[in-house]
Amino acid sequence: MFGAMFQNMPNVVKNLLIINILFFVATFVMESQGILLIGELGLFYPDSPIFKPYQLVTHFFMHGSLIHIFFNMFALVMLGSHLERVWGPKKFLLFYFITALGAAFLYMLVQGIEIYNLTGSFFPFHNEIGITTEHFDHVNEMLYTPVVGASGAIYGLIMAFALLFPNTEFMLLFPPIPIKAKWLALLLALYALYSGYQQAPEDSVAHFAHLGGMLFGFIMIKIWQRDKSQFY
Repeated sequence: MFGAMFQNMPNVVKNLLIINILFFVATFVMESQGILLIGELGLFYPDSPIFKPYQLVTHFFMHGSLIHIFFNMFALVMLGSHLERVWGPKKFLLFYFITALGAAFLYMLVQGIEIYNLTGSFFPFHNEIGITTEHFDHVNEMLYTPVVGASGAIYGLIMAFALLFPNTEFMLLFPPIPIKAKWLALLLALYALYSGYQQAPEDSVAHFAHLGGMLFGFIMIKIWQRDKSQFY
C-alpha cells in the first residue's frame, strides 16, 4: 500500500519527503558521532555568532523529533500532493519555499522586536551593547536557540487548501470530529497567535513561524487569484 502511495506522489512532494527524511536520519547518525547538525543547520537569529545565511534554507529540512517530522510530512503528503496536482510542480515549489522563508522572516522579526525592547538594539552582540543581568539569560537564549522544521511551509499549505477548497472536510484525531478546511485554518491561526503571545517558558514551538507561513500563503493565493485565467 505504501509503495503504491509513494509511486503516485507528485514529484516535488516526493522529493521534499525524501530530503526531509534524509536530513532527519543524518541528524541522529551524526549525533551518535558527536556532531550536532541542528546546531549547524538550524536557523539562529541573525545577530547570533553561529548564524549562517544558508540556515535560512536548511532549517526547514531539519526536525527535532519523530513526532515533529511525522505530522509535518503527513500534512505535506496529504495536502501538498493535491496542491501540486492543481498548480503544477514549479508553482508548488515556489509556494513551499516562499511560505517557509516567510515563516522564518516573521519569526525573526518578532525575535528582533523582543531583543530591541530588552537591549535597545536589534543587534546587541555585533554592536557590543552591554546587556543587563536581568535580561542576559533571555537574550542569550534567543541568540543561541535554533528554530527547525517545515511547519511554516506546512501551515502555508493549510492556508492555501482552506482558501481553494474551504468546504472540504478533514477528520481530526483529537477529538475525532469532522471539520471544514476553512475552520481548521482559522482555529490553527488563532491558536498560533494566542500561543505565540503567551509564549510559556516550557513551550518550544515557534508559533510565530506558523503564523508567518499562513500569512505569506494567504498573500500569495490572493495575488495568484488576480489572474482570472486560473480558477483559483
